[in-house]
Amino acid sequence: MTALLDVGCHLPGTSINIGDIGAAVGTDDRLMWTFRRFYGLDSVRRAPGQDLRQILTAAATNLKELRGNEHRVRYVMNARTVATVATVGERPVEDVCAALGLTNAVVFTLTQHACASGLLAVRLAGELLDADGDPDALALVLVGEKAFSPTLEMIPESTVMGESTAACLVAPGGERDRLLGYATRTIGRYCDGFPPFALDPGFLKDHNDLLAEVMRQACREAGLDVADLTLILPHNVNRLSWSWTCRLLDIPLERVFLDNIPVTGHCFTADPFINYVHARAAGRLRPGDPYLMASVGLGATFSAAVLRH
Repeated sequence: MTALLDVGCHLPGTSINIGDIGAAVGTDDRLMWTFRRFYGLDSVRRAPGQDLRQILTAAATNLKELRGNEHRVRYVMNARTVATVATVGERPVEDVCAALGLTNAVVFTLTQHACASGLLAVRLAGELLDADGDPDALALVLVGEKAFSPTLEMIPESTVMGESTAACLVAPGGERDRLLGYATRTIGRYCDGFPPFALDPGFLKDHNDLLAEVMRQACREAGLDVADLTLILPHNVNRLSWSWTCRLLDIPLERVFLDNIPVTGHCFTADPFINYVHARAAGRLRPGDPYLMASVGLGATFSAAVLRH
């Protein structure tokens, strides 16, 4: 059974107020007020002067279980929101592998699920390792990106983007953090809803219902009910969206780990994994606790994974 052997993250040292980002891209002050007052957003972490290779490597170096096990890593996946993140001739993921000493790995990128690609990568990593049949093999999933373009600074009516990253070491089995259920659904009619254009009103209307249903589906696959979950590790779009989703699921908002929304903002595919690291450190996850990771990618893909700590 697929398991997370270790999860690490990297929060860049520079904190930028969302008002400064809004001003830089010409966003209406009223929207930024709404982001602060109702959405719970305040600042994001950015890494000026560092490229994608450096911020991904920083997350992977925080994986304690990777040290001494580099030779066991068979696959390295960079799960992306944005398909193209480097100029012709640059090979950022291969450079990360070289820096980490991962000389035996097959390296590739995974896209098309946008900000939900990270959960897809964990599922795929488990399937690849299971097919190989080597109980000692591992896969490394790298998530998080640079907001390198004005169109990536924020998602209209939704959130502000940060550059924090995460890394996840996946094993074909283990006693902790086992993957119990996974569900995903892509609604293709929202494929044109990308910044800098306003999001499709239909997507905004359907978002919470679709997310809630995918979360229920993942719980059913795990043999659980949503009410059984100890904690939900969300994508950090905003607090208001999660309050609506919790009403649909009939669970208290306090069961969603929202601590990072005012600190990191929305970090592409990395949010649930960053939240895992911080929830674990805060004592919000105990051995045996079932929890759920959830993400939504514009386009639009809704994904959820249920694990047991």
